[in-house]
Amino acid sequence: MADNPILTMQKISKAFPGVQALAGVDFDLYRGEIHALLGENGAGKSTLIKVLTGVEHQDSGVIELAGKEIHARSPLHAQSLGISTVYQEINLCPNLSVAENILIGREPRTRWGIDWKRLNARAREILTWLDIDIDVRQSVGDYAVAIQQMVAISRALEVSAKVLILDEPTSSLAVHETEKLFQVMQKLKSEGIGIIFITHFLDQVYEVSDRITVLRNGRLVGTYATAALPRYELVAKMIGRNLTELEDMTRFKQQSAAAVTGAPVLEAQGLGRAGSVAPLDLALRAGEVVGFAGLLGSGRTETANLLFGVDKADAGTLRIKGAPFEKPAPLSSIHRGMAFCPEDRKAAGIVGDLTIRENIILALQASRGWFRFLGKKKQYEVADQYIALLGISTPHADQLVKNLSGGNQQKVILARWLATDPSILILDEPTRGIDIGAKAEIQKLVLTLASEGKACIFISSELEEVMRTSHRVVVFRDRVKVAELAGQGIQEEAIMQEIAGG
Repeated sequence: MADNPILTMQKISKAFPGVQALAGVDFDLYRGEIHALLGENGAGKSTLIKVLTGVEHQDSGVIELAGKEIHARSPLHAQSLGISTVYQEINLCPNLSVAENILIGREPRTRWGIDWKRLNARAREILTWLDIDIDVRQSVGDYAVAIQQMVAISRALEVSAKVLILDEPTSSLAVHETEKLFQVMQKLKSEGIGIIFITHFLDQVYEVSDRITVLRNGRLVGTYATAALPRYELVAKMIGRNLTELEDMTRFKQQSAAAVTGAPVLEAQGLGRAGSVAPLDLALRAGEVVGFAGLLGSGRTETANLLFGVDKADAGTLRIKGAPFEKPAPLSSIHRGMAFCPEDRKAAGIVGDLTIRENIILALQASRGWFRFLGKKKQYEVADQYIALLGISTPHADQLVKNLSGGNQQKVILARWLATDPSILILDEPTRGIDIGAKAEIQKLVLTLASEGKACIFISSELEEVMRTSHRVVVFRDRVKVAELAGQGIQEEAIMQEIAGG
């Protein structure tokens, strides 16, 4: 790393109505450094990045880039200064080509319009530098998420060559795709680009980062050399409390297993959909958590969509509490006591421009029908009940949900479905993109719900989380159910062998 930081942020403070988001935070970044920015949701990470990139403006504090004070007025202005961000929810135009996305707004032109030859050549040049070989003329929406991520990074690099911010870049990537991203990050590092890396995967932090800065409750906990900070200490610094809840999860799961009783409340026989997931059998009992394990695209989400009726099965049967469930659809699933928290909370979960209260009562109102309107008083009662139950961090129920941290948004989605008092709960990546503390809370909540007699399907890309939370584990590979493990058979090596194919 260079002697002097490329970026310094000194005593940055930012307040929103009822919330002190940042309080005198310091942060610096060197050329050729990968600097991890960590903390629970609500710790201030997003606000710090928004201040840096001009989305928000600090109340006090100084930001310097290459030794000169800067005041980014907008993300576009920040890009012109040399600071670019690639967000967790990739912001590309799927209908445009790869080349158009990389050079959007900066297309080379002739007097007759866009110079397509130069456009495509420049895009290929950037991607070749990153060791990416794809057809730049093809629509970016035709490519996998991992390639889209690389296109977004390429666009950021085409604009900026000083500071690159990667916000949860691996949350939707498979293992081999993550490895490719890390190779790209190391290449950028070798070229002297400073990278701010925001993630909730600690393995990845220790694999690629040079330093770690930890925030908690809008305040700086400290900055540490990655190699000198043990993982246990890092987790303790992030959550600000001991790890008793995490360490007691296994015991709590064993206690909740006693609640598993009776005949299946949900039973699938030969259920499948061509091109989506092969026909499979599945049984789920009251008080039970069944985990779905497998790589991205292995059939986990596809199966959840069939069970809830998001997608239509073309084979097999489904029974709810012993009764045939013909032609499943989301609304009829809700009426039968099912709830489904989807994988993509941005696209299929929260409604950002509605309040927390309005988001929480959506499913409950849908189950009642629009002619049995839920009065305002009852709405507030329901919202306040679940805000308290789930510990949603907000000054009031009328806060816009888009202003919440990712973890709190996830809790709002959970609250929405819990308000319907479901007997069957399908949770697809409920802890994706949220911090360790919130993950532990949601995991314990799932087991608590099971101990109260609810049946849960729990899907996660984190194998340890599936093992910690599930009474049984169903393993998927290549859109086929390949194994079902229970009790002492739920071992990491056994699951990995099934995922790998032997």
